[in-house]
Amino acid sequence: MTLAGHDEAWREWRAALAGGRMHHGWIVAGRRGLGKASFAFAAAAELVARGGARSFEPRAHPDILVLEPLPDGEDEERKRAEGKPYKTKRNIAVDQVRAMQRRLTTRPTLGERRAVIVDAADELERGAANALLKSLEEPPAGTIFLLVAHRPGRLPATIRSRCRMLRLAELDAAAVGQALDLAMPGLTGEARSAAVAVVAGSPGAAIEFAARELTEAYRLMTRIACDGDPDFALRGALLGEIGQRPDRDQQLAAIEAARMALLNALPEACPARAARIVEAHSGLARLLSQAPTANFDPAALMLEIGGLLASAAADREAA
Repeated sequence: MTLAGHDEAWREWRAALAGGRMHHGWIVAGRRGLGKASFAFAAAAELVARGGARSFEPRAHPDILVLEPLPDGEDEERKRAEGKPYKTKRNIAVDQVRAMQRRLTTRPTLGERRAVIVDAADELERGAANALLKSLEEPPAGTIFLLVAHRPGRLPATIRSRCRMLRLAELDAAAVGQALDLAMPGLTGEARSAAVAVVAGSPGAAIEFAARELTEAYRLMTRIACDGDPDFALRGALLGEIGQRPDRDQQLAAIEAARMALLNALPEACPARAARIVEAHSGLARLLSQAPTANFDPAALMLEIGGLLASAAADREAA
């Protein structure tokens, strides 16, 4: 499924596809939840389609190869086999890249073109990135690489220099709301408004935020950022809302919600408070960059998030 709002990216891709020479490496970039992976799979389907026919499941096509983090252990592998939600490893391993490269020694199965989707390329192990670079330096004939990247700046410069950048733009609030209504038609009121407000143009993030039931947590964050939290009562309530043992994705969602609570307060802030908001936002950005690999203590993380929010409060003494 592709999402609305990426017309410019489609025009650039289809213009290249219709041209005489197709660049062999593409980075599909943008924030999480914009539909980058959906775009990559749909683009790959157009690439390998014969005679214009695209009525097939891209993951099942023999000329669309996918590199993504594997299930994290045998139990998670069984869940995947049963069609249940499962946890994945943090990174794409070098062995996965090498297995893909062995398949590239043969010609495409059904046509003259083949696509390799890496989802996400900024989750490659260092050795895996180095191995992928060799394929980008000497791409097999007819092979096009589509590298999904949430943070393309984390990719090695040597990989970025060998790919064309295709950025997916953030959607406006109306488009995010439409996507949210399609995915969760029963969501209304404050929960819907909060999901749209928190995600800054990302329908996938809005759906995930709503599914995680973080509306009350976001309301508490907004209160802390506005009024401070001198007796730590709001921070205690925030920890209760996030949960005593949040998984990594829940932690990331909490940090992102706090970041948006600050950004949404910025337009009406006086200069002095705006400076505090910017400083607190920098602290949250640091946490967001650490969260994918760090093992945060949940209580300490919520206290740090709450402290950063309180430092940006309208009443500095209340903070």
